[in-house]
Amino acid sequence: MKLQRIFAISFALFILLLTSCHKLYKKTASDLNTKSATTNDIQFKNYLFTYFVGNGPGEESIRYALSKDGYNYYALNNNEPIIDSKAISTSGGVRDPHILRGEDGTTFYMVVTDLYVTEQGWNNYAMVLMKSTDLINWSSTVINIPETYPKEFGDVKRVWAPQTIYDKDTNKYMIYWSMLGDKGPDIIYYAYANKDFTGLETVPKQLYYSPSNAACIDGDIIYKDGKYHLFFKNEDESKKGIMQAISDNLTSGYKELEGFMNVTDKPVEGSSIFKLIGSDTYILMYDMYTSGKYQFTKSTDLMSFSVVDDAISMNFHPRHGTVIPITQTEEASLLKKWRK
Repeated sequence: MKLQRIFAISFALFILLLTSCHKLYKKTASDLNTKSATTNDIQFKNYLFTYFVGNGPGEESIRYALSKDGYNYYALNNNEPIIDSKAISTSGGVRDPHILRGEDGTTFYMVVTDLYVTEQGWNNYAMVLMKSTDLINWSSTVINIPETYPKEFGDVKRVWAPQTIYDKDTNKYMIYWSMLGDKGPDIIYYAYANKDFTGLETVPKQLYYSPSNAACIDGDIIYKDGKYHLFFKNEDESKKGIMQAISDNLTSGYKELEGFMNVTDKPVEGSSIFKLIGSDTYILMYDMYTSGKYQFTKSTDLMSFSVVDDAISMNFHPRHGTVIPITQTEEASLLKKWRK
């Protein structure tokens, strides 16, 4: 009887363990499938262009435009701001909006320069970190660099054009931007955002410094074929333009390429690059700020670009901005809120 009792108890424990393992397996499989569906299987159909329009009162604000093909855009909300700059900034103006879809597929991260040129000139001290799950309602936090890091960056005079990229090695979102201190040129720095995207959890470190000691601004990183491609504006008077540096690592080792990426001899700035949906074509766009023009170029190798101006149409004039792919559902939501 004793052996039978032991056997019965053992058998019951075995059945209980087997049932628990089965439930755990089903949950894990479900979680994996859910993650795959949100990150890999999103059906992108349209494009969202986030931009600002100028240096005057009311122009340093976030605006939206939509496109079906990545070439032809129309402004939402009659080209008026979709967010009140005074409500999210310390200066009253925001510039250079950069937007990124998070790794979960449903969270969006936007960063902007906190600057109102009309009152401040070209010096500023802060950026704004923003977060949303619907592209309409945004939370925001101002990051004042000299106040946050008085010992390391108390002399900062410019905090320009922040952008965000996901670091797959650290599973964190990295913010990078250019800064100017009392000595030396503008340098591109980086730091990691905290989990809530409400602050920086690391002290900024140098990401890229021009070997010619020239100022580097408007950095934009894209990953292709195992390489990180950093596009930026070189401010050297002898070679002003959009240049590129490449590295195997996100945060170090960038080597500058010879020549310019822009396909014009006119002054340019504020470059941004994105990939067309379902294509191997990349679009590099930039502001020809002295010509009153915004130029689009295309490439499949990120090395040689050709102008596609004849294929472009916009009912607005953007300055520095970014383009991301969105779904039909997201497009419908934006149209419902801010129909053109």
